[in-house]
Amino acid sequence: MQLRKMMVMLAAVSTMSFALTACGDDATTPESCSSDTDCASGFCNTAASVCMDTCESAADCPDTEKECAALAGATNTAKVCQCKTNQLCNEDDSTSLVCGAVSKRCEEPGTNTGCTKNSDCGTGETCDTATGQCVGGTTTCSGEGRATCAYGSACYSGTCQAPTAPTCENYTNFGNKSALGTTGPIIFKVATTSAATDSFCPASAPKRVKITISAYSSTPFPATSAELNGLFYVLVNGTAQAPSISSSQGNYVVTGTNRDRADIVANLCVAASSNTASLGYYFTGGNFFCFQSTY
Repeated sequence: MQLRKMMVMLAAVSTMSFALTACGDDATTPESCSSDTDCASGFCNTAASVCMDTCESAADCPDTEKECAALAGATNTAKVCQCKTNQLCNEDDSTSLVCGAVSKRCEEPGTNTGCTKNSDCGTGETCDTATGQCVGGTTTCSGEGRATCAYGSACYSGTCQAPTAPTCENYTNFGNKSALGTTGPIIFKVATTSAATDSFCPASAPKRVKITISAYSSTPFPATSAELNGLFYVLVNGTAQAPSISSSQGNYVVTGTNRDRADIVANLCVAASSNTASLGYYFTGGNFFCFQSTY
């Protein structure tokens, strides 16, 4: 009799564990609501009329809405799963969703358009802080970098677009996605500059590959590479480390009237026979940029 009770208890615990795991792996479509009684679980975010999923930690939340915290302005102080960036909302390769400024759920642009800053809005939109509403901005542009695009987007082939959503293993295995966002420096381009045997690298990995990372920022970049903070190189296994940037002239170039653009040459030492590498870069508070370098 005791053995049977124990088996039933173990089965129940196993079922609960599976349910919690599923909650953390799968994104869900928000339920619409006008009060808490309309929600199957959690509570109603009445400002956006969507149900919020409660959580104890970020592990209980889907990768697209990974932040577990109390909802700002809500009377219910329970912690809920919330989105943090447009980029994380599009992990499934979709580029149509945004992180709702009011709902704090991944949603179609214009669904809940309240905002406090440009990064709360969809591509090509800007935030009218007087009304707290996203308004249609320019979708055409010239040049590259931010140009006339909303913060978090960049000018590609004459159109404002979000940088390509990351799908590389470097990003998949990266465990600190909460460090990403759309308020820090935005990487909009990465390119292979050169690759050659160089005394800069050790004999075990004698080929030096130079990778140029181009980014813009809402705050001035420092005058020298020695003062640069917050830029990380992510290995294929997801480990983040500071990239190697030499102080030689031309390896760190800052331009713009407010030093808002930086072109940074990072070094990568590889085996003599190596001809390709999967790379990942990000600034704290910024986007994650995947790049497949061929040299």
